[in-house]
Amino acid sequence: MADYLMGLDFGTGGAKGCIIDISGTVLGFSYEELPLIHEHAGWSEHDSGRYWPAACRIIQTCLAQSHVKPQEIRGVAISSALPSLVMVDKAHRPLERAYNLMDRRAIGEVEWLKANIGEERLFQTSGYRVEDHPALVNLLWEKRNRPDSFQRVHKALTIDGYITLKLTGKPTLHYSAAAFYGVAYNVRERRFDEEMLEEIGISPALLPDLHDCDEIVGEVTREAAEATGLAAGTKVAAGQVDCNASWLGAGAVEVGDFQSNLGTVGNFGIIHKDLDYMFSDIGRIMMSFPYTVDSSSTYVTVPTTITGGQTIRYLRDNFSKIEVETERILGVSSYDLLNFEAEKVPLGCDGLIVLPFLMGERTPIWDSFARGVVFGLSLNHTKGHLVRAMMEAVAFAMYDSYRLVREAGLKVNLPMVLNEGGAVSRLWRQIITDVFDVPIVLAGRRTGAPFGDALLAGVASGVLPDYSVSREWFHGIERMEPDASRHGRYMEIFALYKKLYEHLKQDFRDLAELRDRLSAK
Repeated sequence: MADYLMGLDFGTGGAKGCIIDISGTVLGFSYEELPLIHEHAGWSEHDSGRYWPAACRIIQTCLAQSHVKPQEIRGVAISSALPSLVMVDKAHRPLERAYNLMDRRAIGEVEWLKANIGEERLFQTSGYRVEDHPALVNLLWEKRNRPDSFQRVHKALTIDGYITLKLTGKPTLHYSAAAFYGVAYNVRERRFDEEMLEEIGISPALLPDLHDCDEIVGEVTREAAEATGLAAGTKVAAGQVDCNASWLGAGAVEVGDFQSNLGTVGNFGIIHKDLDYMFSDIGRIMMSFPYTVDSSSTYVTVPTTITGGQTIRYLRDNFSKIEVETERILGVSSYDLLNFEAEKVPLGCDGLIVLPFLMGERTPIWDSFARGVVFGLSLNHTKGHLVRAMMEAVAFAMYDSYRLVREAGLKVNLPMVLNEGGAVSRLWRQIITDVFDVPIVLAGRRTGAPFGDALLAGVASGVLPDYSVSREWFHGIERMEPDASRHGRYMEIFALYKKLYEHLKQDFRDLAELRDRLSAK
């Protein structure tokens, strides 16, 4: 009987899954877009009731494509974008909508924590800035704003934790995700600080049990088997953060390995083993958390701009009806059509600069009040100018963190590997190459995070010996080299980009206060 492995990933913009054999060949793949709900300023949600049906459909499609017998699948692992929050009752039913990583509503709770617990104590415990609204902050918001619903919460899970719960019946949390609970999670001791939980008013009983990423946490139940088509008894691993899954699947297993995603967020990751770095001056304005490969002693620093690929999805969903209709009728990607328009536009977009902070910003400015800005708009500018300006803006936002990480001295192995999402755009890759001034390659396999999840399932179940096979399976394509002249021109634009934010920093706060006053009338 043959051995096969399955991975599932729930990103912010969509869910996908794959089945692979033990040589790394993808035999089945499925993807579904997830609708984003933005009913209030600063809120970003999913319909939590969609997760499990989507998982069932994706698993069934992958099984049908692969022609693999369910009993031949030796292991399953799931990843998700973080921070996220799915609250369930005792019957494992979701309560309220799910938080995704763009949600910024809990500003009041952040200020309360700073005033009552202390910003430095919070950071020295979790290694995580409270501004990022990790799961425990959002739980505080729920307790204060929806107390009746909060009383029904049995467990507070990540998206992948919820799918794992539905598969196994067990509420679990892997160490790479635990960091995203923040606040009272002690990253050095790998445990929740119950004394601090008591101080902030969150019961430890709401939190799931902690596990290493490649620990088997349960088996597929009979009920889940009937819903998904998997065999009852199939082993399920604890799981991993979705960016870890992407990078693991593309060969990132050694210290210094350097990869980037252009999914809903725009980020890059650098693997290291320096826990002290997380608490350094530079480390405290970045994001770091345990990496899948030995999550007890290996970390990944992941500077992140909140709306990376989401900026282009925003343009597509709100201003590109012709492109979307063309895709529906002719099957030509609406994103390819937008990319084609952007390719006609020169570097610098004829004087158009964008600040891509559509939902606030993380690294390195950590500003929940920041919002998107289009600067220099003129009658000569087209939609193509806006698309390219968004691409350049996301590159600037990521470079803003990259320059600081390099100054801090982390080892970086080149070339940078561009992985998921918007990385498929050759134009965007060239922009990033020239802005960062580093060579890049594109991951040859486009399966993304679920491939890394399947690999994790293989190691956890004992089918694969270790993660080194990922390096053997990886191949990079379409290498690009930076152009010194273009890099110099981009740095001139970047200087103005930075100046614009500094000029508007207080204005963003004033705008938020004005919006709140007007909405209250």
